[in-house]
Amino acid sequence: MEPETAYNLALDYLYSFVDYSLKHSSELAKADFNLDRMRALMAALGNPQDSYPCIHVAGTKGKGSTAALCASALQASGRSVGLYSSPHLLDYTERIQINAVPVSHADLAELVEFVKPAVAKIPLLTTFEITTALAFVYFARKKVDAAVIEVGLGGRLDATNIITPRVSVITSLSYDHTAVLGNTLTLIAGEKAGIIKPGVPVVSSPQKEEALKVLEAVAAERGCELTLVGRDLGYEAVEHSLDGQTFEITTPGKDPSKTMVFRIPLLGQHQIENAVTAYAALQKSGFTLSETQIAKGFAQVSWPCRFEIASREPTIIFDSAHNEDAFVRLTQTLETYFPNRKTVLILGISEDKHLAAMLTAIKPFIDTLIITRADHPRALEPEKISEVAREVGLTFESIRTVETAFNRALEIGQNNGSIILSAGSMFVTAEVKSAWQKKVKQP
Repeated sequence: MEPETAYNLALDYLYSFVDYSLKHSSELAKADFNLDRMRALMAALGNPQDSYPCIHVAGTKGKGSTAALCASALQASGRSVGLYSSPHLLDYTERIQINAVPVSHADLAELVEFVKPAVAKIPLLTTFEITTALAFVYFARKKVDAAVIEVGLGGRLDATNIITPRVSVITSLSYDHTAVLGNTLTLIAGEKAGIIKPGVPVVSSPQKEEALKVLEAVAAERGCELTLVGRDLGYEAVEHSLDGQTFEITTPGKDPSKTMVFRIPLLGQHQIENAVTAYAALQKSGFTLSETQIAKGFAQVSWPCRFEIASREPTIIFDSAHNEDAFVRLTQTLETYFPNRKTVLILGISEDKHLAAMLTAIKPFIDTLIITRADHPRALEPEKISEVAREVGLTFESIRTVETAFNRALEIGQNNGSIILSAGSMFVTAEVKSAWQKKVKQP
């Protein structure tokens, strides 16, 4: 069978199971999340996830960037490093990478064939559970020296939470997926803290007090050392440009001359926070890395669609902000890098978001809002977004297809010099990125 045919059949197979990422929030809230199925599946496959050391990363925002930074630093130390993340942007195989190279289509298809007999014996498995198993098997087969595993949703009952990592990492916590995780930071933090294992070090990004209290309590209860960025590790921005930013890390009570300086290509103050979190995680992981190797890995990291400047003339930015907290950070980043520049925002969004608060946060920067809808079951209808935009007092246009919406944004931006920004939904931004790549490739 041709590799591409086999790959497409493998995707058909994966999507034939329940995929909660495609379900409405009401269905998600009723989902039977537990780890029994996952434990049974991995036992049937020989528990490959136990054959290599891991770093486990949960959080509302920043977990993907932090995971990518950890993986890049470990790779720079000469190790073979697996990275498991979700969702993907353009190709399903992006979820499973070794040394920043996605699993091949042929290998993914073969992995699916390998797990099918075990999957057939376990009822009610989900697409995400099976994909997680594929990643664990692939990393074991390729004999990775380390793996960085990003939580899919929540933490406590996430399919990835069958691992015992070297360090558990919890990035910035805010309100998201409240139908499943709870509508208070205390409840959300409780779910995320579910990845904390007895005696395993914990590293946390700066947190609001309500969330921090939960993390501290769970860490203490399970006998874990908790390192809090901003308290146990200080950091300060040094300089920034559109090419990246430099920051320094200090340890309170230690010689100021031991201050370490790092550079990352990721933009925004929050990415410094993520990098310091990654640095602390690496320090607590037990992996031997030099400061030089970490610096090299940080400088080389790639994590697309996080305030990614795809073009400077016209200015096109791809971003993945999709909740209120992320939109506040996006607005701060626009203020830092593009003060006094207006923006054409291409916006599509999932149904379970706090849309009014998101639009209010970014309103001062918006020249025109272009409302669209990704080809995704959970995408909110443009008519509903239009109602909120009208209430917030924004000038907007509604365009059904993402590619047409992008072309319209490009037309406006080229006429008046506005920034063209895609945000609100990873799925919309992925389609915008694809439309831009198609345009760039045109003769």
